[in-house]
Amino acid sequence: MGDDLGDEWWKHDDGSDVEEDEEVKEEEKLPSEKSSSKTKPGKRKNITEKEANAKKKKKSEQLGHPEDVQQKETEDEKPSKPKRKRKKKKKTITDVLASSEPKPGRPADLQNLLTQFFSDKRSVIEQEELKLEDSCFLSCNDLTHSLSSYLKHICPKWAKIRKQHTDRSSVIVLIVCSSALRAIELIKQMTTFKGDARAVKLFAKHIKIEEQVTLLQNNVTHIGVGTPGRISALIEKEGLTLGSLKYIVLDWNWRDQKLRRMVDIPEIKLDLMKLLDAGLLQGCRGGQVKIGLF
Repeated sequence: MGDDLGDEWWKHDDGSDVEEDEEVKEEEKLPSEKSSSKTKPGKRKNITEKEANAKKKKKSEQLGHPEDVQQKETEDEKPSKPKRKRKKKKKTITDVLASSEPKPGRPADLQNLLTQFFSDKRSVIEQEELKLEDSCFLSCNDLTHSLSSYLKHICPKWAKIRKQHTDRSSVIVLIVCSSALRAIELIKQMTTFKGDARAVKLFAKHIKIEEQVTLLQNNVTHIGVGTPGRISALIEKEGLTLGSLKYIVLDWNWRDQKLRRMVDIPEIKLDLMKLLDAGLLQGCRGGQVKIGLF
């Protein structure tokens, strides 16, 4: 009976030995499987590079060309430059005057102009001599007068004064304005006031100074209208004297196309200050000459 079942029949009765054999085989196979499951260093490196390339490619697809991505990364790394602040545009005289209503000139305006202009050019004592009393000024134009009506207002006895004037190289009324065109315009405006009096143009445009000197020396003139630069030059050359002068009228309120007054133009203001300092202020302080702001 033992021969019929084989020599090792007892090893297979409950199947325990078979299971043990299978476990042994599995244990024998385990080291090889474990070793095969481990990733080789080179292979792991290849996977890492593939993942990095895949990420880079995905990023490049989102942002654009790879070179653009690299350039963008480089730009991101650069420190951002601080934005420059825009300088505020300075307001011009035209801007200021356009936003404000015109105001008639006053004696205090001329006095302040003289003080500011000569503050760094004269000593304290000399600056005191620049101050003018209220009696030195005529009534100012309140922006309602034309030139003829204003001259009639400040000089009511014009007809008598005009007839008594016989001096050459001198005028009774001196009107100071900013340009030759404005001088011509003012001469036209005073037609009803001047009557048969003679008015002379005292500006540089198209007229030589020698011609003006000759004209003044050879004729009796009553009214002079011109620019401060040419009037000063005529006084220096003694072509125009101040002996008969009674009224100085400054074209103070008039504005040009840029809304500038005569005293708002630097070169005209400089010439005006020079003219006033050439004996006119002295005549005002002495009582012979009076100033009016038209």
